[in-house]
Amino acid sequence: MELITDTGWADGPTAVEPSLTGDIDCDVVVIGGGGGGMSAALRLAEKGVDVVLLEAKILGWGATSRNAGYITNSVAADPELLGFLLKRERLRELYRYAENAVHFTEDAIEHHAIDCDYKQEGIVMAAVSKGQLRHARRNAKVLAAAGSSGEFVEGPEAGLPEGFLGGIREGVGGTVNPGKFAFGLRAATIAAGVRVYESTPAVDVVDTGDRVTVETPHGQVRARKALLITNAASNSLSIAPKHLATPVWTSLIETEPIPPERLDEIGWTSRAPLVTLHMILESYRVTPGGTIAFGTRRLQTGRNPLPERTPAPHVAEDLVRGFHDRFPGLRDIKAETAWGGWIGMSSTWLPVAGTASENVLYSAACNGHGFAQAQYVGHMLADHVTGAPRHEDLEAIWHGGKRFWPSFVSNPALYMGWVADRTVDRWAALWK
Repeated sequence: MELITDTGWADGPTAVEPSLTGDIDCDVVVIGGGGGGMSAALRLAEKGVDVVLLEAKILGWGATSRNAGYITNSVAADPELLGFLLKRERLRELYRYAENAVHFTEDAIEHHAIDCDYKQEGIVMAAVSKGQLRHARRNAKVLAAAGSSGEFVEGPEAGLPEGFLGGIREGVGGTVNPGKFAFGLRAATIAAGVRVYESTPAVDVVDTGDRVTVETPHGQVRARKALLITNAASNSLSIAPKHLATPVWTSLIETEPIPPERLDEIGWTSRAPLVTLHMILESYRVTPGGTIAFGTRRLQTGRNPLPERTPAPHVAEDLVRGFHDRFPGLRDIKAETAWGGWIGMSSTWLPVAGTASENVLYSAACNGHGFAQAQYVGHMLADHVTGAPRHEDLEAIWHGGKRFWPSFVSNPALYMGWVADRTVDRWAALWK
């Protein structure tokens, strides 16, 4: 198995945009060129705003092009737990926001003619034990009360692989090649006339009240307003709210191509993309090339500045071991490539947006489920920074300028989550 530092989904662009040298002025500067930053810059350009987009690597280089490619209406937390912690109306607002984010991304794919293998097939939050199946049934009731699209399914008629007992089939969303999407959105951003500077990290951001100044290694950007959409790198800038996001490394592996009849033999006739109901989820999906891409399961935190890296060998080995446990009929299938990326986990475990200062807005909308949401929030922040009232979906995640509690996401906590999941797996195997 090859461990790589780039995304395994698609080749990157052959030419890059220049880095910033010298001092420039603009109306709005967007810091961070992931899906959220590109979406914000595109919206600003569409509105006739003079916008500059700064990216430390190349547009789409980070989590946008490296994730599992699920366009989902999940909100990065267990629905039953959310139902316990939040008021019903608040829960309904969150799921409305998440479902609208799915449709926004679908529209963006069509509007920008991005060839990214999007397949509207929904996703199954799948149970691999009787306990998880009972939990799925309870979650389905919470989701129904919140107005979310989804239905409880179980048994052979669900078309899931052997060992997957059922779960909740989401009624919207599906899968995409995130690398093709990210680099397609990059091409649309450049074509829209956005002033893009790649290989240009923001070193410092200062809001003096009358303008925002962004220092970079070889130049300076002066703007009236700024959008901080830097995902896992947010805490590297002092202007970002303290404890906004903890960097978490998540890994993904792709197998060799698998004959379709082998998938039929193990019962995966629906080919539905799967995420398990573990504390730290596992994801499994069949790609258009007939491979299986799978990941998460074991996470690791990091510190800024975030290094370029590959998955740790012991994590990759654990992912493969988990794949064999879930699909014993495919034990002979080889894992070929492993890669990963940094995501930012907010201390609330929910998507958030707000004000870092008078003229700087921030977003932390990707908590492991937010591929579509990051783009949607970037679009809404672009409207808001130009004077529009906050959209009701932006209001649903608005944190404002409030402080964040310290996050309990740490390597010991994530390891204990992994241990708890494996303990539950062992018990489930004993009681089969």
